[in-house]
Amino acid sequence: MFAESAALRRIKASPTVAISAQARALKSEGVDVIALSAGEPDFDTPDNIKDAAIKAIRDGVTKYTDPDGTPELKRAICAKFKRENGLDYTPGQVHVAPGGKPVIYNALLASLSPGDEVLIPAPYWVSYPDMALLAGGEPVIVPTRAEDGFRLKPEALEAAITPRSKWLILNSPSNPTGAAYSAADLKAIAEVLLRHPQVWVLTDDMYEHLLYDGFEFSTIAQVEPALYDRTLTMNGVSKAYAMTGWRIGYAAGPEPLIKAMGKAISQTTSNASSISQAAAVEALNGPQDFIPERAAHFEKRRDLVVSMLNQASGLVCAKPEGAFYVYPSCEGLIGRKTEAGKVIGSDEDFAKELLAAEAVAVVHGAAFGLSPFFRISYATSTEVLEDACTRIQRFCASLR
Repeated sequence: MFAESAALRRIKASPTVAISAQARALKSEGVDVIALSAGEPDFDTPDNIKDAAIKAIRDGVTKYTDPDGTPELKRAICAKFKRENGLDYTPGQVHVAPGGKPVIYNALLASLSPGDEVLIPAPYWVSYPDMALLAGGEPVIVPTRAEDGFRLKPEALEAAITPRSKWLILNSPSNPTGAAYSAADLKAIAEVLLRHPQVWVLTDDMYEHLLYDGFEFSTIAQVEPALYDRTLTMNGVSKAYAMTGWRIGYAAGPEPLIKAMGKAISQTTSNASSISQAAAVEALNGPQDFIPERAAHFEKRRDLVVSMLNQASGLVCAKPEGAFYVYPSCEGLIGRKTEAGKVIGSDEDFAKELLAAEAVAVVHGAAFGLSPFFRISYATSTEVLEDACTRIQRFCASLR
């Protein structure tokens, strides 16, 4: 009889993937489902990037590459970090993997020993704690508050650090809240970290280019150069370039860490697709003018969703600074009943009953470590968002 390994028993399947799969299954059965659960831009990959991939195929760029990325892509990544973030890295400080998730996992696998702690502000991307567990570490969840904009406060970080703390994971703009850290916010966090030299920083900047209302992006190694030697700055092409299926994530950091991550990837996935890497070179080196144009569309969608959700009975939705998510509170609905008499006892109940009643798929806040909230991705058309929010309003109004 098959039995899961002890390592696998420590983790759970990704809730966001599971809910998206459930929505697809309902749609295949003919249900008019609106899935607002997946973090994937609805825009297409730009043609110049597609053309670069086609050229790579025709030129025979179809063989194995170095396990942690081609020299061409590493040079393009170095140029990106210098151009956009003022950070100087050499190709030997760069790691490329098949997606952002393997980058993070490789870093944790390469650095964690049993008992090492990974500090994770909540709400968090669903995979951070489980990747820490799978790599042998212990996730330490540090709650944030809605009234603080879901941003980690320096005093909360200070209180969470122990001699066993190995990593702090920062995500700005955030999945699931859309919260972003200003340079001043990061400077305050850096001051805490400078007092605790055993703590390294993994900064997930995947949504860097999706910022609104003139908010300026900053990353912690840029804000506090004294942390450069213990910061892994992670990014990728999935969100800004609408290349989720191409599976390219990357990071830059201290060379000893990058070498250890290279050792890990050499025995796990090995290299990302050679064709995707060629496309990513074009993405990073090619025209960038479409990025702010698409961000402007996302900003309008954000404003629409925030407005319509705040008109729904019992919901309160803050306006986030970036990404393409909102994280509304459903606290005002806890304890109410559906027309069938089912009690909404949690944000998970809310999400389940919303899907059953109105065929709108959202992700409950408990999956991200902070309740009672839920996450909506507004990376879809205005028409779909208006329909979805109307259904949510109708469902909330039906609760008694």
